[in-house]
Amino acid sequence: MLVDDLRGMFYIALKDLKAYYFKPPNISWGILFPFAFILAFAIRNPGDLRALVPGLLALTVLFGTSSMEAIVIVFERRIGSLERLFLAPIRLPALLAGKLLGGMTFGLTVTLVVLVISLAIFGSRGTNWLLLFLALLLSATAFSALGAFVSVAVKEVFEAQTLANFIRFPMMFLGGVFVPVESLPVGLQVVARCLPLTYSVEALHAALLGGSWSAAALDLGALAAFSVVLFALAVRTLARRSE
Repeated sequence: MLVDDLRGMFYIALKDLKAYYFKPPNISWGILFPFAFILAFAIRNPGDLRALVPGLLALTVLFGTSSMEAIVIVFERRIGSLERLFLAPIRLPALLAGKLLGGMTFGLTVTLVVLVISLAIFGSRGTNWLLLFLALLLSATAFSALGAFVSVAVKEVFEAQTLANFIRFPMMFLGGVFVPVESLPVGLQVVARCLPLTYSVEALHAALLGGSWSAAALDLGALAAFSVVLFALAVRTLARRSE
């Protein structure tokens, strides 16, 4: 059973990557969209541009993993191809994990491109590579699980896009990408602490700008918790809708 699940996860992710993700518009969107927001902020408030790199990477992971992830499942359910996957010898959690794996792979790929460009410009001095790897991996997992939950929670593609943007855009402005969370009003700080992007930015900040493991431990733990909770909610919702 485990072998069938792992094989199914691999081929579902491979199928999604070929059919949906690795298309020129998706690649350009995943890379250029975060750059555009960061550039706009940098022009408005020029300063230490290297300090914006953690937020840039976090945004790239967020939009790279969740943009297509949020619509793939609802699209396949709409055209009936998801029902065919239910007939495969694979359990529902493994099926959904294969969907997540596709989103994670694409998101991490475009983020790697942005990371290479950023390091070429600003250098890699002080980078904690292991912490950076863990922060990107857990961020991709959490954001992909978020996209999957959005996709199974609605019935139409436009509803998924609307709901995803309703969640992502407030996160972008409250999650510490442009303004440190500590400088927000107390009420907004509480809201920010309920958002996975906040912990992604903080973990990446520690990895790239000389933070300690102890400072990043809570962020990594929070991202892991978001991943588990969102994935469990997505599995439960999909199971209920497929009955």
